[in-house]
Amino acid sequence: MVSAVRDAIRDPVHGSIPVDLLEWHIIRSRPVQRLKGIKQLGLVEAVYPGANHTRFEHSLGTMHMAGRMAEHLELPGDDIRKVRLAGLLHDLGHSALSHAVEGVLGRNPEIQPLLRGKRATGHEEFTQDIITSHPFGQEAIMIAERDFGDADGLFAEVAGIASGRIPPLGQIIVGDLDADRVDFLLRDSHHSGVSLGLVDTDQILQSLIICKGRITLAGQGDYRAEMSQTAAESMLIARAHHYNALIYHPSVQSIRAMLLLALENALARMDRDDAQRRIELFFREYTDPDLLRFIWDKGDETARDLLQRIKFGQEIPLAARFDHRTLAPDIRMALSTISRHGRMRKLFEDTLCKKYGALVSITAGSGVPRSMRTQTDGFLYDESALAAGLVKSLTRQIAISFFSDQQPDISLKDIREQSAKLLSFIRSESYLPIDGLLLLFYTLQNLLSERYGEKILVPRIRNITWLYRTVARLKDQGPGGLFGLFDYSFHTEYGFPYSERLFEDIQILVANGMIYQDQRHYEMEGRWLQRYEYMLTAEGMAYAREVASSYRRECQMLQENLRQERHTIPFDVVSLNIRRYAGTRA
Repeated sequence: MVSAVRDAIRDPVHGSIPVDLLEWHIIRSRPVQRLKGIKQLGLVEAVYPGANHTRFEHSLGTMHMAGRMAEHLELPGDDIRKVRLAGLLHDLGHSALSHAVEGVLGRNPEIQPLLRGKRATGHEEFTQDIITSHPFGQEAIMIAERDFGDADGLFAEVAGIASGRIPPLGQIIVGDLDADRVDFLLRDSHHSGVSLGLVDTDQILQSLIICKGRITLAGQGDYRAEMSQTAAESMLIARAHHYNALIYHPSVQSIRAMLLLALENALARMDRDDAQRRIELFFREYTDPDLLRFIWDKGDETARDLLQRIKFGQEIPLAARFDHRTLAPDIRMALSTISRHGRMRKLFEDTLCKKYGALVSITAGSGVPRSMRTQTDGFLYDESALAAGLVKSLTRQIAISFFSDQQPDISLKDIREQSAKLLSFIRSESYLPIDGLLLLFYTLQNLLSERYGEKILVPRIRNITWLYRTVARLKDQGPGGLFGLFDYSFHTEYGFPYSERLFEDIQILVANGMIYQDQRHYEMEGRWLQRYEYMLTAEGMAYAREVASSYRRECQMLQENLRQERHTIPFDVVSLNIRRYAGTRA
């Protein structure tokens, strides 16, 4: 337990939060106190007036929740203190008006500041740098030296925990069921007045154990496993509601787009070196009022008019919005890809902005759970149909919104043509691994499908671990081969090559209608388990044909490689009417 050295801090969400002497001095330091001036939800208070809580109180809550998790897992006392420090410091590198500034960095890579000789793309790099350099005052350093022997070593380890790199401690701060998410879901719900569902901290704690050096969900096919699964599912439900109610509210999106435009306007009036230096201050020194003052001072009349509208609650109204219900699969797929490439996203939005005289904003779901394991060595999303559905729900959240005081007549044809043009440009500059994944399915379709009469036998891959192993093997072919097209990072901590990004890309293809995912049950050692099988859809086949035209050499290499391995491919076939399925054999 953490021993309090003074009156505990009172918190509206967690109640009494005790702090030890080292934590108290760090809390009083300038880097942590700066977080009092940065709102947790940015300008969401324009829609939800109570949502004016700060990253300072969220950091205290994360520290407290991280400590509770560590104590429940019966970690050693020093590890509990390190995890609490990581929770306290995990948001130190956030910029004022956090995510708007990070959007600017992604969209304008030329003004990304240099941090230890490398371009910084987000708050995580600044957080690591600040924690490692530990500018928390001499009193804190002396206590750290006394209690841990080496302040430099302590804060280097805390930085690693805060980034999630050191399991199991890092999983408490960065994971699918972590202290950060528990606190912000509870806190955002409390202050916004929006019910996000049941986030039962006691039940969440009871669901966690350490197994094989990692935090997993407790239970082995018994009642405890069901309750652990329920706790995890409740977190995913709350996460989905959080996005829909708070992040994707049309007025919130409008304000975010207005702020982004005003900030880019101000930065564009500076030379590159000055802009880089100022952006670094955004992440290290500025509070929200400081950044708004910067925009007012450096921006032109357009920027100041946008700030005035935001200040007085006059956001630009939503004129049109297209989402997964109204966008064809190929457009959804294109927008999903563009949204992850900041410079192209800016070009896409700016082009449509000029054409229609409207602010344009693409939003794409994030926070997809990718690595939560169960005590039986499975994945949560494999063992929980609800979790699998929520993964799909989060992944398919792709939308394009137009904000205007007028009512422009938006053409989906323009959106399709512009997105296709930019995708072609992106592919001419670099590989897109999600394209490689789609081409893998396309090649399997051409290799394994058979047509007879009015029917076609479509291959269905029945083992997702085969996909992981195959992509890892294709990547290892080296320069001149398929390395760039399958540029995924893998680890083997689960006994097979696993890539979180590859899993997320598979889910994106499923959510956007490129790949069909089917559930199958099977028996293993007296237990009935479920798995997911995958096949290319008709829409995926048509889209893949277009993609293949940009990767002719790579497609030929894929065909030759998979033809040699054909006898090892785990697949079944589905018989479909050719009129309902357009994927005929090439």
